[in-house]
Amino acid sequence: MPKINGNEIRPGNVLEHDGGLWAAVKVGHVKPGKGGAFAQVEMKNLRDGRKLNERFRSDDKVERVRLEQKDQQFLYETDGRLVVMDMDTFEQIELDAEILGDRRPFLQDGMTVTVEYYGEEALNMTLPQKVICKVVETEPVVKGQTAANSFKPALLDNGVRVLVPPFVGQDEDIVVNTETFEYSERA
Repeated sequence: MPKINGNEIRPGNVLEHDGGLWAAVKVGHVKPGKGGAFAQVEMKNLRDGRKLNERFRSDDKVERVRLEQKDQQFLYETDGRLVVMDMDTFEQIELDAEILGDRRPFLQDGMTVTVEYYGEEALNMTLPQKVICKVVETEPVVKGQTAANSFKPALLDNGVRVLVPPFVGQDEDIVVNTETFEYSERA
């Protein structure tokens, strides 16, 4: 595995540190008036979700880990576990439903997701950036209400509330960004 200097750590990097695998969430570079510069790194453990704040000087060496990414198909959820299938080998694995956090409602049956592996161990799952959802409840369209920045609340079929433009009505399909939970466009 390649070693990188402490000042080369970027958000999203996966590091081997203190015997665990950590994802860099936030990285701030600090140059104090006295002493050497360092990177203040907020990290999240990929196995148990613990958080850690660590300082790395520019001459510190850290192991950067590359995770293998595989596209897999989501099949179903059972007892708080998500079952996904490798589309090439048809092998099925289970992941903890908490791995998706607040993006969980956007997971749909048959959806292709990206699972990140470290060796044989599945550590992370990411959803497609945009998904199609149906608006089940929103205020009716008011004629003449087309101000540029006016948005109205809408309830989606998965229970998530988002803000939509005034022209979007009930029972319409819209595209939602799964990272920002924002309306993107009509489907």
